[in-house]
Amino acid sequence: MMYNVHSDPVLIVGGGLTGLTAALFLQHHGVPSVLVERRSTTSPQPKARRINIRTMELFRQIGIAAEVEAAAEGLAGYQAMAAGPTLARAEQLPFTLPGGLPDWDAITPSTACLCAQDLLEPTLRALAEARGCDIRFDVECVEFAETATGLTATLRTGDGEVGTLSATYLIAADGARSPIRRHLGIGRHGRGTLGRAVNVYFRADLTGLVRGREFNLCQIDNDRVPGAFASIDGSRRWLFMSTAEPDRPVDLWPDMLREAIGVADIEVEVLSVLPWESGMFVADRFSSGRVFLAGDAAHVMPPYAAAGANTGIEDGHNLAWKLAMVLGGHTPTTLLDSYDSERRPAGEYIADQSSIRTANLRTMAHESTDGTPLADPIALILGTCYPAGAFVDDGSPHTMAHLDLTGRPGTRLPHRFLGDGRSTLDLIGTNFTVLLGPDAPAPQPGSRPIDIVRMDHDWCSTVGVTPSGALLVRPDQVIAWRAPAAPQDPTAALARAWDLILGGSRPIAVPREVDHPSLTSS
Repeated sequence: MMYNVHSDPVLIVGGGLTGLTAALFLQHHGVPSVLVERRSTTSPQPKARRINIRTMELFRQIGIAAEVEAAAEGLAGYQAMAAGPTLARAEQLPFTLPGGLPDWDAITPSTACLCAQDLLEPTLRALAEARGCDIRFDVECVEFAETATGLTATLRTGDGEVGTLSATYLIAADGARSPIRRHLGIGRHGRGTLGRAVNVYFRADLTGLVRGREFNLCQIDNDRVPGAFASIDGSRRWLFMSTAEPDRPVDLWPDMLREAIGVADIEVEVLSVLPWESGMFVADRFSSGRVFLAGDAAHVMPPYAAAGANTGIEDGHNLAWKLAMVLGGHTPTTLLDSYDSERRPAGEYIADQSSIRTANLRTMAHESTDGTPLADPIALILGTCYPAGAFVDDGSPHTMAHLDLTGRPGTRLPHRFLGDGRSTLDLIGTNFTVLLGPDAPAPQPGSRPIDIVRMDHDWCSTVGVTPSGALLVRPDQVIAWRAPAAPQDPTAALARAWDLILGGSRPIAVPREVDHPSLTSS
């Protein structure tokens, strides 16, 4: 039933991974939202599958990691890569990274997983609805207009009923073709179209064929049917991706799939054939007035770094706490300007890095298509350094050539397991958090939403402070300010930092040494 809403929630347009997680992040911060999605159901296509360690850290923060891991259980053993002339003759590839394999427990409390989008979206929708989010599928936002105090949207249900909704802000998570972005007249830039491909989603019982050689992706080195198989459930549901003859008629695909599988008489049921275009397109602005672009509406990228959906989820995580701070009256609306200054260069950098990676599983982490230096794969996931935004830049160097998390403002707080089994990341809630060295005098936060946590001596060396120093960490686990040693007046120093970060007064960024490849503003 359509009805007018007289309170002013945040309106989210788009019920894919970006929109659903944005609703959950807002709910975590106590901000009501209404999500509308013109489709009647979540995506029937598997599409995105790789949920990286940073996204799982965000899910851990809001308490949904266990539910996502349960949805991903079917592919828990399907992390390897494989290659061969056919699936039947393929062999697993050794897992290597340019800098060697890290000690995972030393860099993150979370584990990446594979969860097909047609399983993850229903899981997120159910979680959002269980937590009280207003989720409305089969409802389309047909137009909106800004007012002096918010905006008014016209919504239409699938059966034609029309109503209006008043909102304070709008998050456009409405996909790569985003009608909202086009309505706002926001252009896009980037490397553009990078080629056409096709996804063939099919059903076949390959359980016995892959047993002992389980894979996430299996590259087929075959001139007639080059491409890659992706495991959707590890037994009967599969995806074949190819750049060869993307317009091949549907009725020819069963025989082509049998050839790529390497078993002539296997039963194959083609569920869908979807041609698509690979490309890099980044919006020229991520915000306009009260509207914020997120996910594919803001940045489209090739799948080779498995970063598209994860980057969109991080957009919502970055924006949710800022909207909460503004709507809670803790800061001027100028804080929201930092969404564009942070997420646009991050999205552009990740999209570009995705564009220069090859589709060859043997070389994609080591070689670029045009000689552009590749970021370290782990740094690309965890090591983003915002060039400017809601933090006090201290001018310290940063590199993307390896994971470089040492307490620099604008980067994610370094993880370390604590004695009680928690991570340092678990110390960060919905407020800002001051992490104090063991000898640091405690500042008085006053009415500011700031929690104070005392750390130990060992922690200090991991974040570049002395035992009398401190960090101020944002609710999104990004460091906002670093005091290497105790200021003369800790309370006054915290107040100054708070005003610089949240009050709309932005310091001039200090020039810093950067090791290429670097994250730079567009």
